[in-house]
Amino acid sequence: MSKGKIHFIGGGQMAEAIIRACLAGGTLAAGQISVSDINEGRLGLLKTKYNVDTESAQEEALSGAELIVIAVRPQDDLTALGALIRQSAAPSAVIVSIVAGVTIAQLGDYFGAERPIVRVIPNTLTATGYGYSGVALNAAASLEQVEAFLLGFGKVQVLDESYIDIFTGFGVAGPNYIYYFIESFTDAGVLAGLPREQAWKVALENMLGAVAMLQQTGLHPRQLLDINNSPGGVGMHGLYELNNSDFAAGLQRSVLAAVKRTTELGVKK
Repeated sequence: MSKGKIHFIGGGQMAEAIIRACLAGGTLAAGQISVSDINEGRLGLLKTKYNVDTESAQEEALSGAELIVIAVRPQDDLTALGALIRQSAAPSAVIVSIVAGVTIAQLGDYFGAERPIVRVIPNTLTATGYGYSGVALNAAASLEQVEAFLLGFGKVQVLDESYIDIFTGFGVAGPNYIYYFIESFTDAGVLAGLPREQAWKVALENMLGAVAMLQQTGLHPRQLLDINNSPGGVGMHGLYELNNSDFAAGLQRSVLAAVKRTTELGVKK
């Protein structure tokens, strides 16, 4: 467990998800965490649910923090926030930004380019321990400074910042595509005549088992498809129709659209 103090500026849904995962996994204790937010209701909720410090003055919390998590909206006043951090936080305090679309260079302009700055794109699977968060660091930061904290809410892939938009549209949005596939696969079972509860259980078990098979065997998906499907068999007839539906290209277009939107949001900022 990390022993340092962590201050969250912004107590929204993603900040809460990170706090919840770190506390549940034992990588942080409630006494290490402080949160500030303009929404008093959010502060009350976080205090009640997690017993974190929501009452300390911003300046006091910043002065004692080793990590400062910036969890505000891109359109919020980052200039004023940067001035406050420059004035109140220790020069060695690490900035961990989860603000969408704000680059490391921009963060350096706000908070000081000489300060350790870590840009994080959190995965939405924080509560499960699965899913990669994308991480990019400036020259003053090292993974060792933040790794224990980041691993508290999932796995980490360190990226060159030029890949962040791609990672967001593909990796972070990735669960959306899986959820949609499982929903559609379950509906197909119901359409074919299975009760929904039974189709749902089969869909989930097939998903879990297929992932386990890929991990355990180390085989390429195409190799497993060849093993599972006999000539002229049931599986091949199903795959033939799936190929005709443009399934693969549709999925690829979806990822490219998500990456494009991520890039557009960054430009708007």
